[in-house]
Amino acid sequence: MDISAMRANFAKAAATGDEAPLYFYSHLFLSHPETRQMFPVSMAHQRDRLFAALGDVVARVDDLDALVPILQQLGRDHRKFGTLAAHYPAVGSSLLATLEHFDDQWSPELAKDWTEAYTLVSQVMIAAADEAAEEPAWWDADVVGHDRRTIDVAVLQVRPRARYDYRAGQSLSLETDLRPRLWRYYSPANAPRPDGLLELHVKARDGGPVSSALVRRVGAGDVLRLGPPMGHLALEADSDRDLLLVAGGMGLAPMKALVDQVARHGPARRVDLYVGFRTEDQFYDATDLRRLEQENPWLTVTVAVSDDKISSLEHGDIGDVVLRHGPWLSREVCVAGPAPMVDDTVSRLLQHGVPQRRLHSEVFAPSRMGPSVDGEVTE
Repeated sequence: MDISAMRANFAKAAATGDEAPLYFYSHLFLSHPETRQMFPVSMAHQRDRLFAALGDVVARVDDLDALVPILQQLGRDHRKFGTLAAHYPAVGSSLLATLEHFDDQWSPELAKDWTEAYTLVSQVMIAAADEAAEEPAWWDADVVGHDRRTIDVAVLQVRPRARYDYRAGQSLSLETDLRPRLWRYYSPANAPRPDGLLELHVKARDGGPVSSALVRRVGAGDVLRLGPPMGHLALEADSDRDLLLVAGGMGLAPMKALVDQVARHGPARRVDLYVGFRTEDQFYDATDLRRLEQENPWLTVTVAVSDDKISSLEHGDIGDVVLRHGPWLSREVCVAGPAPMVDDTVSRLLQHGVPQRRLHSEVFAPSRMGPSVDGEVTE
C-alpha cells in the first residue's frame, strides 16, 4: 500500500474546499438514496466534517496501533446514526468516486490501495458495532438544570435515564430535538457520580445551530440524546503522579472532571489547574473554581487573561503563564482548548523538558471524528 500516494491523492480532493464533500454526498444520495435519512435536513454544517474525519484516518493509516482504537470508538458511536453494515460499501464506493474525480492522475494502483484501506476501516468499525449490539445506541437524558452564566455560555445539568458509564476527561456526543441529526461533542465537567448527573459547559458559537440552541432555547424538562463516550484524555489508573492541568476557554470542562476524579477517588496528589481566557468577562466559572480550591487543599487554581490588561487576573497567554510558575518536569500534564492554545502550550512544555509520554492534549475543533482525534467538543 503506497501511503504517500494515498495522502497526496487525498490532499488534492481536500484542496477543493466544499467541492469534494459536495460531490461525495451528491454521489452517495443519488446512488443510495436510503442513506439520506441518516443525515440532517440541512447539510451546511455537515459537508466539511466528512473530509476532516477522512483526513484523520489518512494521517494514521500507517499506524494501526493508534488507528484501530479510534475506529472501534467510531464504530460504536455511529450506531446512533442508524448506520448498518450494508451502508459501508455505499460510502466506500462514493469515496472512491470522489477521490478519482478530483485527481487527473488516478490509477488502478490507487484504486486498489484505497479499496484495501477502506475495507480495513469498515471491517474494524463493523466488528466494534457488532460487539456493542447489546448496549444502547444512545441514552435519553433529562435536562434538570440550565444556568446561563454569560450572554453566550450556559452550564447544563443532565441526568441520563439509564446507567451511563464514562471516564473523567472523556467526551460525549449529544442531540436535541431542536436540531435533529446534528450531533455535537461536549466533555462532562465532572467525574461519574452516584446520582448519574452530568455537568455540561456550552458556549454558543457564531453559526453553531446546536450550541446556540443549547444555550438559548433548551431548558429544564427538555430531553437530550447522548452517544457513547469517546476520547482519551483520562487519568492512568495506576499513576499517582502530581498533575498539571491547562485549559483554554471551554477546555475547562474536562479539566474540572479530572479534578473531580481526584477528589472523589484519589489517589492523593498535588494538582495545579491553569485556565486561560481572552478577557475577564469570559471567565464564567469563577464561583465554582473558588469552591473547589477551598474544599481541596491539594488544588491550586490560576486564571489568566491574554487581552485584558486592566484585569485583576494574571496577564498573558496561558502557556506563557504556566511556564512562569514552573518547573513542571515531574508532572503528568493534560492540556485542552482551542488548537492554537494547545499547540503553543504543548510546544512550550516539551521545550521545558516534560516528556512526551506524560503530555496529553485535546483540541476542541470541528471534526466528524470526535474528540479522540482532535475532534469537535464544542461547535
